[in-house]
Amino acid sequence: MSTSPETKEKIYVCRCEEITLEEIDEWIDRGYDTVDELKRVLRVGMGPCQGRGCQDIIMREIAKKTGKPITEVAPMRVRPPVKPVKIGLLADGGEK
Repeated sequence: MSTSPETKEKIYVCRCEEITLEEIDEWIDRGYDTVDELKRVLRVGMGPCQGRGCQDIIMREIAKKTGKPITEVAPMRVRPPVKPVKIGLLADGGEK
């Protein structure tokens, strides 16, 4: 399925950071062809969902644009905490 440029700009890949497919494609064309590089320049995967909503889409887009198999596209590095944690749990040492 081909996507026209008019449609691409309206497809939100990272809803948390409001990053479109068009923006992702532009940066891949500039040579940013890893999820971590795109994360640094666009903040994809840095919202509340921590990439759970966009990482797979970004990886597929990188594979498509670079011609690599999806198995060769590395996922983003994960830094704890992966899920939101109430600050009170951290302050109490997790004893709740």
